[in-house]
Amino acid sequence: MSQQTVLVIDDERDIRELLTITLGRMDLKVDAVGTVAEARHALAERHYDLCFTDMRLPDGSGQEVIELIAADYDQTPVAMITAYGNVDAAVTALKAGAFDFVSKPVDIQMLRRLVRTALKLAEEKRTGATAGGPATGFSDRLIGDSATMQQVRSTIGKLARNQAPVYIAGESGVGKELVARLIHEQGPRATGPFVPVNCGAIPSELMESEFFGHRRGSFTGAVADKEGLFQAAHGGTLFLDEVAELPLHMQVKLLRAIQEKAVRPIGAREEIAVDVRILSATHKNLAALVDQGQFRQDLFYRINVIELRVPPLRERRGDVPLLADFVLKQLANKSGGTPVRLLPEARQALEDYDFPGNVRELENILERAVAMCDGDRVDASDLMLPQRTPRQAAEPSVAMHGHSAVSGAAHGTIPASPPAHAPASDVGLDDYISNLERTAIMKALEESRYNKTAAARKLGITFRALRYKLKKLGID
Repeated sequence: MSQQTVLVIDDERDIRELLTITLGRMDLKVDAVGTVAEARHALAERHYDLCFTDMRLPDGSGQEVIELIAADYDQTPVAMITAYGNVDAAVTALKAGAFDFVSKPVDIQMLRRLVRTALKLAEEKRTGATAGGPATGFSDRLIGDSATMQQVRSTIGKLARNQAPVYIAGESGVGKELVARLIHEQGPRATGPFVPVNCGAIPSELMESEFFGHRRGSFTGAVADKEGLFQAAHGGTLFLDEVAELPLHMQVKLLRAIQEKAVRPIGAREEIAVDVRILSATHKNLAALVDQGQFRQDLFYRINVIELRVPPLRERRGDVPLLADFVLKQLANKSGGTPVRLLPEARQALEDYDFPGNVRELENILERAVAMCDGDRVDASDLMLPQRTPRQAAEPSVAMHGHSAVSGAAHGTIPASPPAHAPASDVGLDDYISNLERTAIMKALEESRYNKTAAARKLGITFRALRYKLKKLGID
């Protein structure tokens, strides 16, 4: 196999020499030039497996080089060398097609990791392979033949080939984490960790420790060193779900960690270099939050280099039957049985429904229907889709969460509201309904001497429905 070659473009002799020595020790051949004109000539003369270019050059800019390579030499990954803290230039370079960026002064260890990742990417482009091997199961996991989903799949493939931060926009339940995983698995970081974190689930006072880690004794309760999420994702991808939920003080710290590619654990004296790709998502309008002063504009621009919108289910109704069949097969695999069949009226009811909870709601509806149906067929009444008025159309109903009162389930309906003796409004409706179910089930079990078949008959539901309820409510 021939020696891989790297082109370095920088007008500073010290930087050219540093990169030449460092890359040479990695058994790479290096050509180093100092101007845009020399770079054009070198690119025209030979193929390069990787290119580094400075931002400012005597006869032009590194941006010109990036755009040239993206247009005429797209098999060659290119990384921008930026001045310390010049985030705007880095973001612009990534949008133009740069693979990644390196800040001056150059961190040698970070540089080596970047080179290994970039060369792996170049090899995959050349052979047409992906880091995770053949894309078996790719289409199966992102279901849909609609034009919008074909576009999403195509975009995922393109985004997987660089290291630019991606912001995944979409409503709750559309599959934003799945999209993030696919971007990770289709790219050169596939062998590294994929670390998802729900930013809204971490208490504010614990966020810094969770993200950056801490040293033993740094605060009360810190009985041992702890690795943070950035360190856990080192060499892979960190997925920041519900990023809009980050408090402002944490947004500042996160921005610095992303810019400097380093974190300082609580109680540590020195920063630790981290090599992670950042993917983020939220169902909220992040741009509107920036306008309202609730989200930092500089962080928004840093994580939103490229935006990928995942469409809601109502914009791809033709995909609903495919998704339904896939979910039913998965449910059958879990239970070890054969998939139930949707009757035509049930299929039509699903296609006509708006799905405010999107794919997640579809899964919940079908899981409940499988538990409640008789035999191996699901009809429209088994779906128990809520009757939605125009006023309710924008609000999720009780049914989307997969909860139903036992007494209502016997008749295929779900109470639209709790009875008159329901507790005060500060008690969650889901919890209230679950308590009703638990009480009714326990009473039926006691009266039937814990014969589940007899208990199901008393409740007016199938044995399979009772088994589902017992599992859901945690009743042994």
